[in-house]
Amino acid sequence: MNFKQLTAIALFSLFISKNVSAQQQPLQLWYDKPAKVWEETLPLGNGKLGMTPDGGVARENIVLNDITLWSGGKQDANNYEAYKSLPKIRQLILAGKNDEAQELVNRDFVCKGQGSGGANWGKYQTLGNLQLDFDYPGIKAASPQVYKRYLSLDKAVAVTEFSLDGVQYKREYFCSFDDDVNIIRITASKPNKLNCNISISRPEKANLASEGNELLMFGQLDNGTDGKGMKYLSRVATKLKDGSVTTEGNILKVKNASELIIYVAAETDFKHADFEDRVKQVLLAAQKKAYALELANHSAKFGKLFNRLKINLGEGAGAKLPTDMRLEHFYKDYKNDVSLSALFFQFGRYLSISSIRVGLLPPNLQGLWANQINTPWNGDYHLDVNVQMNHWAIEPANLSELNLPLTELVRNLTDHGAKTAKAYYNADGWIAHVITNVWGFTEPGESASWGASNAGSGWLCSNLWDHFAYSRDLKYLKSIYPILKGSAAFYQSALIKDPKTGWLVTSPSVSPENTFYLPNGKTASISMGPTIDNQIVRELFNHVITAAKLLKTDAAFSASLQDKLKSIPPVGVISKDGRIQEWLEDYKETDPQHRHISHLYGVYPAGLITPNTTPALAEAAKKTLEVRGDDGPSWSIAYKQLFWARLQDGNRAFKLFREILKPTLRTDINYGAGGGVYPNMLSAGPPFQIDGNFGATAAIAEMLIQSHDGYIELLPAIPDAWKAFGEIKGLKARGNFTVDMNWKDGKITAYKIASATPQKVKLKMNGKLTEVTSTKF
Repeated sequence: MNFKQLTAIALFSLFISKNVSAQQQPLQLWYDKPAKVWEETLPLGNGKLGMTPDGGVARENIVLNDITLWSGGKQDANNYEAYKSLPKIRQLILAGKNDEAQELVNRDFVCKGQGSGGANWGKYQTLGNLQLDFDYPGIKAASPQVYKRYLSLDKAVAVTEFSLDGVQYKREYFCSFDDDVNIIRITASKPNKLNCNISISRPEKANLASEGNELLMFGQLDNGTDGKGMKYLSRVATKLKDGSVTTEGNILKVKNASELIIYVAAETDFKHADFEDRVKQVLLAAQKKAYALELANHSAKFGKLFNRLKINLGEGAGAKLPTDMRLEHFYKDYKNDVSLSALFFQFGRYLSISSIRVGLLPPNLQGLWANQINTPWNGDYHLDVNVQMNHWAIEPANLSELNLPLTELVRNLTDHGAKTAKAYYNADGWIAHVITNVWGFTEPGESASWGASNAGSGWLCSNLWDHFAYSRDLKYLKSIYPILKGSAAFYQSALIKDPKTGWLVTSPSVSPENTFYLPNGKTASISMGPTIDNQIVRELFNHVITAAKLLKTDAAFSASLQDKLKSIPPVGVISKDGRIQEWLEDYKETDPQHRHISHLYGVYPAGLITPNTTPALAEAAKKTLEVRGDDGPSWSIAYKQLFWARLQDGNRAFKLFREILKPTLRTDINYGAGGGVYPNMLSAGPPFQIDGNFGATAAIAEMLIQSHDGYIELLPAIPDAWKAFGEIKGLKARGNFTVDMNWKDGKITAYKIASATPQKVKLKMNGKLTEVTSTKF
């Protein structure tokens, strides 16, 4: 045993003695009044079902969700004549006539039909509303003397408690990880005090019925062709202690109960033709089980994921306030509420667990929480940052398997994406552009200005690779290799040579959603070789080469990629004003504060630009961010927080974190400044978009640990606000390492690095790079 091993063991012993419980504070969001708007409700979910109760005293509305409930249907919107226009489009771009090229793209090179604006595309939609109308006999106005509602993140249970005329009422809500039903348990401190009417509804495409003492809601959504889209069914049942339940029309009437348990089951035919029978069976199973056992099983199964990581940053006076008041004070008074950062980080992990289930769908723009039929941006999957951001926190936050639904979504794009590659580029492999849905859409969007991005499929492959980089699961790598290879094959065959530089570039493409000025004063978005494409191609080719070597396959294909890499543009080009160029040409952008910062993909997630390996480009990236500014929609603020964390400026990253925690109630469609969070801590674009939550969670992890630069670094971007004290157990680093650490005054005082088998690993800590040997899990 050498000195370094002895030191590591000593440090670990110190860590254990100091870290009996790394998380002292109750992990709760809590409020002293009912929610007035949906953005104040508490999100619950089990990866399939979701609900958001508002805690109303006389009337409670609970929005219901099922992550598989989509309108629309499969379509082939490929323009199979598009490739014939490709030579002319490329010729115009080479001639500097990008505006004319864009006109041609809009005419011949977008999807057929209405694209994301059509009924065939579809939307992720709310399942409906469960309404509880309470009666308190003898009380004219239901004004509680004491009121509190809260969400326990570590138990995945919400609670509403209040006192009314000497009676204490309590409601507990959870989306069960055990029997796959929504459960609401209502009790009172005195017998026979529960009286309420229960109903279920939906704004459209809903039939209501009753069957015995159960409510049914069922229907079929529009597929955009013959109207016969996805079918769904929801059933509502009850279990009472004392009192009675009767059915009047489509209402369950509960009288004089001492305890009321409400069960809501739902299913669609997205995966199950026998969805109606499944709803009956799951409802019956839950009703037969004792409530205490259901709750215990639920919390235990949820806890297997959630309890992998604990974090403690200390506590301030602000922690005693209701969550909405904490948010109001945090921007200016963050020093008095250091634990809010840890709470928000754990809330992000909670949201991931609650909105993702292996075998189903990845979280969409809404996660799985939607209160509308017409969800913002269809509640779909945007491939130019949003769905990727939804998954960036998963690996470092020790929730690795939750990346698998995204893998399967991408796998299901490849066949149709191969048709799209041929139709538009006459290319090998597969491509997905900028938007997709559960129906496998891969075509360009309906407008050239944003829909022609080539980056989507390559960017998705980065997320897939991330799961391997953290897990080192060769079986998984073998399963995704055809996906990665197919994406690389597309870029390999679609790249063209820029005669000015000799570089191989994409054409036509866009830098996501951004626009530039041409020398003639006109504007365009269509270009060749936008910086993000060059970075993605470089990263993807290297990943495929590495994968092929590990899997001992495709030596010739790897060699061809290695040869092409010699002609891929550099990771970044520094413009005359010191920033990283967004396009191959040094165009002037029309909006210097544009929400997308796609040309810094090489900083994050790629890790191609780092202060250690490319210091000049890292400085240029900082100048790029200075010009972009710190405001924007919530996801954009979170992305900037990630960039500053990667650039190892912890205080600037923390400033961005403060920006994203600015409270708002705006729900308008926003593309510019004004992002923040709602009182329930869901991120506001506005409107609600969950990517801001997940992006900021990933950024907090990136401030605490980094492992992309060939070594594990502890506290690489710790802000002054967190330096005084901290302890964390269960962070993950690339290479399948689990990391625990304590710190004081910004310096690591104890640490542990564990892996499946002990192995040497490079570690940077307290400014020094050393080599240590990991312990066994």
